[in-house]
Amino acid sequence: MIGDGNGWAAGPRGSKVWGRFGAAGLFLVANLPTGPEVLMQHRALWTNAGGTWALPGGARDSMESPVQAAIREAAEETGIRAAEVEVLDSLVTAGPFQGDPERPALPGGWTYTTVIARTFHDDRLATIRNEESVELRWVSLDSIQDLPLLPAFSRSLPSLQEKTLELLS
Repeated sequence: MIGDGNGWAAGPRGSKVWGRFGAAGLFLVANLPTGPEVLMQHRALWTNAGGTWALPGGARDSMESPVQAAIREAAEETGIRAAEVEVLDSLVTAGPFQGDPERPALPGGWTYTTVIARTFHDDRLATIRNEESVELRWVSLDSIQDLPLLPAFSRSLPSLQEKTLELLS
């Protein structure tokens, strides 16, 4: 059902995470002659961990796969269409987080899946930000860590960089 994933789930150590059925984001790579670049999102201040940089993404709906959710969310937040990208792989980069008996109303089993994709023709795509973004920017793969990153994304970045280079070679 469209939109039924919006809501909180149980996170680690008593925290809450967004997405009743998990969440997913799109690690979109333009493989330029000067080196790979990734589309990054500067998150609006009102969002969870606002002011940090991460991937376009968000809550999964009940009938969506992580890939479908990542592409839908990226389209909503960047204007990029599914036909402009090729999915290469997907990795669970956070979770699963168990349910919390102290908060039975919050679903457990939450995961965040990062979907690695490339742009067709290996070019940067034009983007249109929505209200969830302060800015969208193509950033070189080896300098993403120089941005003030969403902490969970920062923890997964080294493995994503390694996997991306492997997939592009």
